Amino acid sequence: MFTAKLKENLPNFTIINAGVSGDNTFDAINRLERDVLQHHPDFVTILFGANDAAFHKQVALGDYKQNLTHIVQAIGSERSILLSTAPVDETVQYARTNAVLTQYADAVQQVANETRSRYIDFFSKMIALPDYQVRLKGIKNDGLHFGEAAYTLLAELISDIILADQLLKKELKEYQ
Repeated sequence: MFTAKLKENLPNFTIINAGVSGDNTFDAINRLERDVLQHHPDFVTILFGANDAAFHKQVALGDYKQNLTHIVQAIGSERSILLSTAPVDETVQYARTNAVLTQYADAVQQVANETRSRYIDFFSKMIALPDYQVRLKGIKNDGLHFGEAAYTLLAELISDIILADQLLKKELKEYQ
């Protein structure tokens, strides 16, 4: 669903979704070359944290930040778009809390600042919505995996950054 929504917003781009359900940042590093770098992407959205913050398999915040930094450095900060994780619906999600996820979202912003990468504070944008729990209702309805409304919002946020970047590059080229 997410790939289709991005394609609607970015019809002139080839979209490759290399996300793997259940992966954390250690898993991402292990498959980074094969699943991402070999494609020589123009942009890479980096969205990790929900699995890193899960109580039953938690990755320490320091390791999480270090892993994200490694991923951005491998991709290049000019091509990286870091996204904070989304909040969860705590009434049905028991392996994660929004208090812990806030710490991981803050870590993503710190890495974005330190690496000078683009950043989308998806956590704050989602949790500020009065119906954010409804937007999390999807096929699994587990309070974690998004529904169509959340994917629509996420696709819009990512598309806005990419299209703004493309417009800026075009204007710079015309200026020169």
